[in-house]
Amino acid sequence: MLETSVRLLRLLSLLQARPDWPGPELAARLEVTPRTVRNDVERLRLLGYRIDSTSGPAGGYRLGAGAALPPLILDDEEAVAVAVGLHAAASGTVTGIEETSLRALAKLRQMLPSRLRHRIEALRAATLSVSVPGPTVDVATLTAVSAAVRDHERLRFDYRGREGASSVRDVEPHRLVYTGRRWYLLAWDVARDDWRTFRADRISPRTPNGPRFTPRTPPEGGAVAHVLSGTGSRAWLHRARIRLHAPVEEITERLPPEAGLVHDEDGRSCVLETGSDSLRDLVMFLTRLDVAFTALEPPELRDLLRTMADRYRAAADG
Repeated sequence: MLETSVRLLRLLSLLQARPDWPGPELAARLEVTPRTVRNDVERLRLLGYRIDSTSGPAGGYRLGAGAALPPLILDDEEAVAVAVGLHAAASGTVTGIEETSLRALAKLRQMLPSRLRHRIEALRAATLSVSVPGPTVDVATLTAVSAAVRDHERLRFDYRGREGASSVRDVEPHRLVYTGRRWYLLAWDVARDDWRTFRADRISPRTPNGPRFTPRTPPEGGAVAHVLSGTGSRAWLHRARIRLHAPVEEITERLPPEAGLVHDEDGRSCVLETGSDSLRDLVMFLTRLDVAFTALEPPELRDLLRTMADRYRAAADG
């Protein structure tokens, strides 16, 4: 029979491995009696773990969420995944979480066996970040918004627009979407009676939240497609539609998610719905894609392309 401390760790590991465990099955795995399992569960409860139990022939145990965070048991792959996630969070887009992530990573490294430390250090040394700096979001804002999404509660917040003007919004939050550079909230705007996309770094939540609501059917294409459509076109001063003369698979490999939506046309070309505050910047962006393209909208973009083509042709002719 295992020593009590070792057996408690094994019991905790089993409880974390899956949601529900019948008592007899736990006893068989630990090679003890059901009474010993009951006693060990009580010991874990005294250590701060919340373990729910049900009685009867089909009774068993479930590890629940307690008031405080007790120690966790991670296998090798889980530990590596947590360490990689903390590395990413330390250089991410959530304000105030960088230092916290580094502290947590330092604690994790101290506890890791050498074989895992070597794996994590090798991965860190071989990895470079190509993320584009963008506005950061306060972690309290993301927490408040995500809680309202989870609980289906109306969310009221002050919203700072592109020009700096502030307005009060009352919305039914649907999803938070992260594009790799910015956080966005997709929500049903009660006053405007329509779906709206809000940049999370411009949101200042008000408390308390509003009443609960029944979730609506999400917009066509889902939250991600709707947000990308908005951030890639409607959020810009100039909206544009560009036919790219390359397969959609090739284009999606080159484009960042926030560039806009790409629709396949005929297997050989696709249409990009995008936009920019500057048409000249949009031309430079399209040029860097290094594929042939046709400007469909707006007409001002076609005029600019003609002007620039004449200028480049004159430069080439000397």
